[in-house]
Amino acid sequence: MIRYLPHALEALAKRDLKPEWIAETIGQPDWTESDAIHPGRVLSFKAISDFKGRILRVVHWRDGDDIVVLTVYPDRDALKRRRLP
Repeated sequence: MIRYLPHALEALAKRDLKPEWIAETIGQPDWTESDAIHPGRVLSFKAISDFKGRILRVVHWRDGDDIVVLTVYPDRDALKRRRLP
């Protein structure tokens, strides 16, 4: 189950983002990164075709069987900063 923290819910409403895009980004990301400042947090990125191909960034972590979403937003500079393996 995906749980949204209040900040994430605000971001969904403010940016007109759809929950299915968040689930898709978490479940089938184009790539992921570990959060350098907060170990345990994952940054998942995905280009969303229904969002004009923009790249969505979802910051989340696992809490038991749940996935907790801290924030979500379109990331204009994601490809510039992408850390390749």
